[in-house]
Amino acid sequence: MAHVDAKPLGGRLLSWPVLFFAPFVVLCGLIILKRLVLGIGSVADLNGGYPWGLWISFDLLIGTGFACGGWALAWAVYVFNRGEYHPLVRPALLASLFGYSLGGLSITIDVGRYWNLPYFYIPGHFNVNSVLFETAACMTVYIGVLMLEFAPAVLERFGWKVQLKTLNKVMFLVIALGALLPTMHQSSMGSLMIAAGHKIHPLWQSYELLPVFSLLTAFIMGFSIVVFEGSLVQAGLAGRGPSEKSLFYRLTKVIDVFLILFIALRFGELVYHDKSELLSNFDRYSILFWCEIGLMLLPLLIFHWERSRNDSRLLFVSALSMLLGAALWRLNYSLIAFNPGEGYHYFPTAEELLISVGFVAVEVCAYILLIRIFPVLPSLERVDRDYQASHQVVRGKE
Repeated sequence: MAHVDAKPLGGRLLSWPVLFFAPFVVLCGLIILKRLVLGIGSVADLNGGYPWGLWISFDLLIGTGFACGGWALAWAVYVFNRGEYHPLVRPALLASLFGYSLGGLSITIDVGRYWNLPYFYIPGHFNVNSVLFETAACMTVYIGVLMLEFAPAVLERFGWKVQLKTLNKVMFLVIALGALLPTMHQSSMGSLMIAAGHKIHPLWQSYELLPVFSLLTAFIMGFSIVVFEGSLVQAGLAGRGPSEKSLFYRLTKVIDVFLILFIALRFGELVYHDKSELLSNFDRYSILFWCEIGLMLLPLLIFHWERSRNDSRLLFVSALSMLLGAALWRLNYSLIAFNPGEGYHYFPTAEELLISVGFVAVEVCAYILLIRIFPVLPSLERVDRDYQASHQVVRGKE
């Protein structure tokens, strides 16, 4: 394993963002306790037609999509040997660890009889014919893999060199699992809704491509969240932290490929199955579809001008647009475009919303605290050297 030139950010642990989000964390914990004691009906509007709602669509499907930064960079750095992105790996792994852990927690509170969850880990009780089994098994193992991948930062912080040397000897296997497992369960998250058949609106139901669309949005969200979070960290530090703009600039060229592929396949599937006339209905479904496409097209238009790729503000706007577009697709296919019929309806309660907001608050607070304590962010000197080299390349093209 290559050495990562990173160091703790330092500074006050109880900064104003932590103090702002802390009440949401406490409120989230209290509502989860209420749900576990009094039952899921005490906090959620779920019913027989809608067995899952916001906690699955947002906290799990979108949350784990946002947590794909570590996985996407693992493919770029270790599979395709793009070592220049290596300084971005640790921040992405940390975000991935939080996202997947909270996604797993959302499943726990969403299961009606949560006390039966241990049976999932007992041989003889496996339902290997279920797509949910493959998804849950992969996610469980992947959370452990993320812990191992992030472990070097912890070992470096406490100076445990012997343990770090031992871990590095098997890290190649851990990284291989880290690249494989999300590829399996992110595609399976698309397969889940194939079973819903006609209950999914035709603009989103695709028996051939739902797993592919889910995988592509995972890559888009994974690379985009790296740019998004890096930009927020830089803005929050008021320029005192490392500037990773040069790495983000190169990353946009990778994102272009996934955006173009997703949009092309999206329209191609509709034309092939004679569903394109649904796009001109101008109902809520067609409007949501065009919102998805618009959010995906905006970054491509911005990236069309080479100079804009080197503009920090436009990079942030592009990353936010891609995240919203991919998140909207996942929310649509799993919840908004789902109609069970027979008069069922669902709208998230205030408690459901507060739990989802609380999960976001937990991730923000924990991320801020850990980058201040552990060597996560790349050192300023390393990134400055990368930026100067990239700037010379851009000037050469001009």
